[in-house]
Amino acid sequence: MLKLMALFFIVIAPTLAGIFALVPLTMVGTLSVDPNMLIAFVVAGTVLALPVSWFVAKRVDALISAKKAA
Repeated sequence: MLKLMALFFIVIAPTLAGIFALVPLTMVGTLSVDPNMLIAFVVAGTVLALPVSWFVAKRVDALISAKKAA
């Protein structure tokens, strides 16, 4: 399941980091954004991608295991 989690992390991490990067840009605007705040939000999105990718991999693994058993 670790390989499956890594595969999902490759897709989910940049997606969440990009979404989280938009938060400070929409809060304060593009001209007055603090670079440290932008980096903090991107890191938060990447860290949040770890449990999300684990959850998705767990669900997909369960579905694959159920198909093999049937």
